[in-house]
Amino acid sequence: MAQVLEFKLPDLGEGLTEAEIVRWLVQVGDVVAVDQPVVEVETAKAMVEVPCPYGGVVTARFGEEGTELPVGAPLITVAVGSESDGGEPGASEGSGNVLVGYGTSEAPARRRRVRPTAPAVPKAAAPAAPTAPAPTAAPVASDGPVPVISPLVRRLARENGLDLKELQGTGPQGLILRADVENALRAAVTEERPAPAPAPAVPATLSGTAGSSALTEGRRVPLKGVRGAVADKLSRSRREIPDATCWVDADATELMRARAAMNATGGPKISLLALLARICTAALARFPELNSAVDVAAKEIVQFDQVHLGFAAQTDRGLVVPVVRDAHARDAEGLTSEFARLTEAGRAGRLTPAELTGGTFTLNNYGVFGVDGSTPIINHPEAAMLGVGRIIPKPWVHDGELAVRQVVQLSLTFDHRVCDGGTAGGFLRYVADCVEQPAVLLRTL
Repeated sequence: MAQVLEFKLPDLGEGLTEAEIVRWLVQVGDVVAVDQPVVEVETAKAMVEVPCPYGGVVTARFGEEGTELPVGAPLITVAVGSESDGGEPGASEGSGNVLVGYGTSEAPARRRRVRPTAPAVPKAAAPAAPTAPAPTAAPVASDGPVPVISPLVRRLARENGLDLKELQGTGPQGLILRADVENALRAAVTEERPAPAPAPAVPATLSGTAGSSALTEGRRVPLKGVRGAVADKLSRSRREIPDATCWVDADATELMRARAAMNATGGPKISLLALLARICTAALARFPELNSAVDVAAKEIVQFDQVHLGFAAQTDRGLVVPVVRDAHARDAEGLTSEFARLTEAGRAGRLTPAELTGGTFTLNNYGVFGVDGSTPIINHPEAAMLGVGRIIPKPWVHDGELAVRQVVQLSLTFDHRVCDGGTAGGFLRYVADCVEQPAVLLRTL
């Protein structure tokens, strides 16, 4: 006799209260194994595959792709203990590993489709749930046989009412890319702009001028997910942190030569970001005030013993700041490897909430965007961020003579509550000295 168990959206950690269904990984009637991922959801922190703790037959799904669900809302119901589970080991048992959104240790079994003759679930077996709707199978969202890999591309099209079947992809083998969708949306705005309708009154608190049409024209993009989380965090940083910025130009010629020499030895390649990270951790050891946070409620400054180094990374989902744990204990090769792993996970949308939180200091290499300088907003609740601009040939006085050298602008934005300008300047000057003369780093380690 089968028993129907309801699996609810679990608490994914880090204070997250909701998630959006990006892609269902199972259909009604599928046989699932214990701890098999059943749905891919997007939170404000990351894209997460959620495993189901029950093994059996999926009898219902709740929510279409693109639907936002609160934590605790029903996701699926599973009939366990029936003949349809095929006698698979553990098919009718729960693992208890419902959460935390990081996946489970067991590899999922191959998904199987139940034949139409599978025994029906007895009505009396359904658990009582007075606050939840009766289990019904949710419609399966589908764009048909359209060559699209990214669920983000599908969602962008869905949110703007665009039929993917009408697009011609420019990717390999006709793959529809995000750029294809955005170009189609721009073309639709240009070619089919409707006649302007009378503009409704706009509150003066939003537009600055009552009756302005500034907020009634153009395409609206929901401020949610990663973009919404970033907006909230940056706004909080600006409200709470009295920040200041100092900067200096440095001759990075010797640092670039040192990196080239390291990479010429035949071992794993060392990234420039890893060398800058090593310099950062050494500087924070000398100026620990900047590896801290302010506890406003306790009116205390908390200085951290470990350096958990965040680094800004731009992805299709927006700006993310993955965190390298215990960066102070890693060498250049280990840092290079971890930066590469986290960057790839960020681009694929697979960073876990734990990999996006807990930083104590941030390194921001905005030089990759071709700019020299910036005054970045501190990644709350951290106390400082080091910014690195592009490294380009510039005229420079070297050994008393004018020469062309590889020059970089370094900037430090810091919380003025944790230190004064002298400490911030000392930190930045030490970083610049290590960039100009890498031997300084070896001498002071």
